[in-house]
Amino acid sequence: MMQLSGLTYYPIKSCRGFDLAEASVERMGLENDRRLMVVTPEGEFLTQRKYSKLAQVTPTLTDTTVTLTAPNIEPLTVGLQKRGAVFPVNIWKSEGVHAIDQGPAAAQWFSDWLGVAVRLVHFEEGFVRKVNADYAINEDDHTGFADGYPILIISEESLKDLNSRLGAPLPMQRFRPNLVVSGGEPFAEDSWKRIRIGEVELALVKPCARCVIPTIDPETLATSKEPLKTLEKYRRHPLGAIFGMNAIPLSVGKIQAGMTVEIVS
Repeated sequence: MMQLSGLTYYPIKSCRGFDLAEASVERMGLENDRRLMVVTPEGEFLTQRKYSKLAQVTPTLTDTTVTLTAPNIEPLTVGLQKRGAVFPVNIWKSEGVHAIDQGPAAAQWFSDWLGVAVRLVHFEEGFVRKVNADYAINEDDHTGFADGYPILIISEESLKDLNSRLGAPLPMQRFRPNLVVSGGEPFAEDSWKRIRIGEVELALVKPCARCVIPTIDPETLATSKEPLKTLEKYRRHPLGAIFGMNAIPLSVGKIQAGMTVEIVS
């Protein structure tokens, strides 16, 4: 049996992640995960790929507010708006995704931090952004502002194998998984079809092809060729250099670090 050794969620797309002892799994991913996003005034999404300073923003959520902090800028707390006038946004091939603008104060704070005019938006409650039908298990499988899928899973053994090939080891944070598991062979997750954690069942549907984000140090914003250079040598796939598996929740419920991960198929 495998063990769920860690949980992480990302309350603003491409900002700092938060370790959790437990989490509620919803059909669209972990509760509050990737429900907020920074966009251009025209609604095009922004990420660390171009704006690496997003990595240094720390958002703190309550049920009704978000507090934004970053180095050398005054913190800001604003009320969360989850319903209201729709602000259509685009994420990759998903166009016209329903979002709710979070107001001028949040927009000004992020604009000052990034040095470019932007808005902060929240995913509209009740809107369904479907995952790629080629990988969906159910017709209504959906996600929030994630690149494409609700959950990303990586094993500790996979990271250990990668780090054994690097000149300097990297922390799991660089790869931004929601669920970290341990107790198996390196890259065992590649072959899993379905897993069960307590009452939650997930389908692992697609390898995660890595972009440049893991090459960015979120503390210093320095970049390098690793780990992509090494991954491309031994983790090549038609999709690209892969590391981790995208997953879709098939049921909902609470999960906790330390729970047993059952490999269903």
